[in-house]
Amino acid sequence: MIEIIVIDTPTLGDRSYLAHDGTAAVVIDPQRDIDRVLGVADSRGVRITHVFETHVHNDYMTGGLALARETGAAYHVNAADHVAFDRVGIRDGDVIEASPALRVRVLATPGHTFTHLSYALEPPGQPAAVFTGGSLLYGSTGRPDLLGATHTVALARAQYASAHRLAAELPGQAAVYPTHGFGSFCSVTEAKGDASTIGRESRSNPVFTLSEQEYVETLLAGLDAYPAYFARMGPANAVGPAEPDLSPPRRAAAAELRRRIGAGEWVVDVRTRTAFAAGHVAGTLNFGLDGSLASHLGWLIPWHAPLTLLGETSGQVAEAQRELVRIGIERPAAAATGGPAEWAGGRPLRSFRVADFAALAAARSVRRQRSVTVLDVRRDLEWAQSHIDGAIHIPLHQLRARLHELPDGEAWVHCHSGYRASIAASILDAAGHAVVAVDDGYDRAATAGLPLISGTPDVPAA
Repeated sequence: MIEIIVIDTPTLGDRSYLAHDGTAAVVIDPQRDIDRVLGVADSRGVRITHVFETHVHNDYMTGGLALARETGAAYHVNAADHVAFDRVGIRDGDVIEASPALRVRVLATPGHTFTHLSYALEPPGQPAAVFTGGSLLYGSTGRPDLLGATHTVALARAQYASAHRLAAELPGQAAVYPTHGFGSFCSVTEAKGDASTIGRESRSNPVFTLSEQEYVETLLAGLDAYPAYFARMGPANAVGPAEPDLSPPRRAAAAELRRRIGAGEWVVDVRTRTAFAAGHVAGTLNFGLDGSLASHLGWLIPWHAPLTLLGETSGQVAEAQRELVRIGIERPAAAATGGPAEWAGGRPLRSFRVADFAALAAARSVRRQRSVTVLDVRRDLEWAQSHIDGAIHIPLHQLRARLHELPDGEAWVHCHSGYRASIAASILDAAGHAVVAVDDGYDRAATAGLPLISGTPDVPAA
């Protein structure tokens, strides 16, 4: 009996998989921190014999090569991919038998990348399953624009053909196991549900319910910005990342923290946004562990810039460190634990107000004769769909370069749920701006009495 185990990385919106027959195991798309995969294999008493990559990933650094070296497993990568390490090159139609029950058939499914592969697992006497990587997702498909605008339309059409190939060659009851789509920027929309089948997707996924032209136009219209670090992931994965060093960073005292902040380095507080707003060291930035820390910090921080982590406990620092190695931020320059009073070394702390949309509406009502600056840091498509009338729009990833566009005085900053607003508020606060962080769901803005308007985003030609 085959068991398929999901190894979830919700902060990046990705999943890895281990499938085993009780003795041998295969792993698909492992994350960089391979100790999680090894722990699953140990808990089941199985030996990892094969590791498969669906594609050279753009949103995280793979643990595939390190896992193969650690376990002695065969490492399977598309033979057409140009990589700097030894691997077992595989092609469309190849069949790999890890055991009589673990038979894997290779299916070329270009679209997310040109060399993308899916893997059909066809155990005897059991329903088939397919690991679809960034091809067919739950209710969506992988985005086709990560290799550049020149290839986007061609890859979108290839994505359509790949999905239809899967539906044609696999039974309707075959379970679908995608790598992306659970909040990953590699998907066009977020996955719907925790499980699906080829048959269910065939009835509901737009790649099947729309014509090819309608699908391509809809797909292109749904594309928005993605993190800047994506540009570094493909080349790093082609070189072959080693296992990360997760040993504790060197500890920094208050004087060193003060020196690093004064030098303009990134000193990041990973506590919750409410804790940060209540009191923090001047000049520090807030990327809380309660959200997508790695995605947003990796998007904003200059690559290879010295990074110092602040957390209440060594466990918080270790968790942040683990999140960051998944995108290639290898070693913090330093870290400190405890609390802001200790980190400040007796110097005054900074703080700012936290409010909801009802409070923002009230402030606007009271100050009829004065302008209330509302800063929306959501992405372009979110803004186009709906935004508060009179708000200023600067997406979070552009904020540090566009601070000069904000008027003097207090700014009320919001996003969709409050997480990005807290990051933005910490950036504004560090730059000396007066700020109020709106920690509220955007769906409450209208009911709070704030007037919303919408526009239509530009649709790229297909």
